[in-house]
Amino acid sequence: MTHATIVIGGGLVGMAVANGLADAGHEVVVLDEGDDAFRASIGNAGLAWVQGKGRGAPAYAAWTRLSADLWPEFAESLRAETGIDIEFSKPGGFDLCIGDADAEIRSRKVEALQRQPGGGNGVVMVDRNFVKERVPDIGERVVAASWCPEDGYLNPLLLLRALHRRAADRGVSYRPGVRAERIAPAGGGIRVDARDGTTFVGAAIVIAAGLGNAELCRQVGLNVPVRPVRGQIVVTARQPIFLRHPTSTIRQTAVGSVMFGNSEEEAGFEPVTTGGILARHAERALLEFPRLADAAVVRAWAALRIMTPDGRPVYDRSPTLPNVFVATCHSGVTLAAVHARVLGPALGRGEIPPQCAAFASARFDVPAALGT
Repeated sequence: MTHATIVIGGGLVGMAVANGLADAGHEVVVLDEGDDAFRASIGNAGLAWVQGKGRGAPAYAAWTRLSADLWPEFAESLRAETGIDIEFSKPGGFDLCIGDADAEIRSRKVEALQRQPGGGNGVVMVDRNFVKERVPDIGERVVAASWCPEDGYLNPLLLLRALHRRAADRGVSYRPGVRAERIAPAGGGIRVDARDGTTFVGAAIVIAAGLGNAELCRQVGLNVPVRPVRGQIVVTARQPIFLRHPTSTIRQTAVGSVMFGNSEEEAGFEPVTTGGILARHAERALLEFPRLADAAVVRAWAALRIMTPDGRPVYDRSPTLPNVFVATCHSGVTLAAVHARVLGPALGRGEIPPQCAAFASARFDVPAALGT
């Protein structure tokens, strides 16, 4: 099968890229370790979030905005082609400020974002009255917020399901339970050896294996130093709909349950919940929305983000095997539309999109970056 493109990874990044490759007419094989992997795709809150991306990184801000612009059409195409409504909504979102000190810190961040090339993607500071008109149930200590009309949310489980179904409809071959462990040249193609002893040979490879990217990329001369950053989320029983605009820490789902929490923990490969973090999540949620005091908590979970040292994506080509590419980020939901509509087709042409020039892995090579 040396004429196929092999995508390593069946999470949101891998499946979005696989869809884009298939749309461009490529034969695609997806090798997926499965849900035993540390998969952030099934553990996040589903925010398609713009305002938190790109401060100090104009290219990242622009890439995120491009995905936000593509999302409405992409979500509708998924529904029309698969019959799966991923519950996408783009009502705009808030990062709520508790007290004046919090508002001052947030205001400085927004000002820095607005000053950089390309502006701030529509992010502005707004006062309490602006917030309360749109979210009447905010707590008394909410004094201001940053607001971005480009922010939205969706159901990440349904998104992953829709991407898999759409890929299957386009003839993508999905191989579950296959953990890729070695990449090497093989005659006229590139060989992928799996843990179970199976071997696959393709004309091109896209490494989108999340936290497995570091080792796989090392084999092809790329430095992609991803690490796990744990986050924990709490979910309540269903509530009457009161929150139509997501915040950076809270959103209400289509069925009424409320998800809250936004921790970033350096905890290694330990996707477990901890009482202290969950308590802090609850404390913050009650400050933002006191009505949640009567909400029953039905579950909580932890998941591991795939994080680079600077928090930005990596899109690059192997210097030793030119038909091997890497795609990695911690924003698989936010960037899914641009991965499918722009990145996948470009990789199929053997190109890195020009918008992604700033995301090469060479930025982690300090001596090279300094010219020494």
